[in-house]
Amino acid sequence: MILKLHERYILKNFLYNILIVTGVFLVLIFILNILEEIKFFESSETEIKFGLPLLLTFLNSPSIVFDTFPFIFLIATQLLFVNLYDKKEMIIFKSYGINNLSIIKTLLISAIFFGIFISTVFYTASSSLKNIYLGFKNKYTNDNKYLAIVNENGLWIKDNVNNITNIINAESYSNLNLKFISITSLDEEFELIHTISADKASIGDDLWLLKNVKKFEPNKKNEYYDELSFKTNFDFEKISNLFSNLAAFNIFELRNLFKDYKSFGYSTLEIEGHLNRLYSLPVYLAIMTVLGAIIMFNVKFNKSKIFSIISGTLISVLIYYLNYFSNIMGINEKLPIIAATWFPYIVLSLICLTGIVRVNEK
Repeated sequence: MILKLHERYILKNFLYNILIVTGVFLVLIFILNILEEIKFFESSETEIKFGLPLLLTFLNSPSIVFDTFPFIFLIATQLLFVNLYDKKEMIIFKSYGINNLSIIKTLLISAIFFGIFISTVFYTASSSLKNIYLGFKNKYTNDNKYLAIVNENGLWIKDNVNNITNIINAESYSNLNLKFISITSLDEEFELIHTISADKASIGDDLWLLKNVKKFEPNKKNEYYDELSFKTNFDFEKISNLFSNLAAFNIFELRNLFKDYKSFGYSTLEIEGHLNRLYSLPVYLAIMTVLGAIIMFNVKFNKSKIFSIISGTLISVLIYYLNYFSNIMGINEKLPIIAATWFPYIVLSLICLTGIVRVNEK
């Protein structure tokens, strides 16, 4: 597609403003995040150098910036129009027959393409850095002896209780119960203490109740129990929280994780919601861009331009919370997850269309 001169000019300035606003957000995020990391390490008994909080901040900042892109696009759009109005370029556009709708069309298409790039290339890079960040951070948390993952073979947990390492595997999950589980317990020298297998384990708290249990110890006869209590550091809530940071997975990893969760019987709603938010990001950014343009077209420029930008930012915050509560309703199964993701965008699109109808009158 060959761009016209005015389209190239708008695109160039729009991209410039996006980069400037992103840079400002990045600096603010970097400052706030490094203070948070320093505070985290103040409570750590391990002696650390200043370079570690700096490194962790560098690794974590891109994923935070990713979440702020809707705000960035709206503010960048408003700044673009501030510059166009200040330089009287809107008057020049109109004198050459370039109407407001044509400008919005250029911004809309640009925002969609930028959104595709951000939701694929940028997100893949930020999720990789987030994964490294969590790996570093885990070394300095109180839970660094514990590990839990879900893969095609079910749930795997590495636990440590009273200097005994327990390797736990469960084939499936249903209603706060793990099914068909095996537990291998090792001493500090990683010598086998015993192996336990059970048909089911209730994991409502950290004292699991195993049912239909078979226990094997070296050089002893097998023991059988109808029920057996087993102490762990994990309960349902803790296991759930271990998989809540989906920002550390790229799209392909999320799709594989979705399949693993589904085969294990674990709720896939959070993953579905996260994937749908990634797929819909170009639309979200396009809506925020159009909304920013409509706001600026309806501004009387004898009023404060700063006031206009603040008003737009407040609107974007309201939209953020609309999205947030809609996603919560999807995860809690009050709405289908696809409807929870797309409903706010449909409402916003209708609002934007109403604004666009009048935009050429300005």
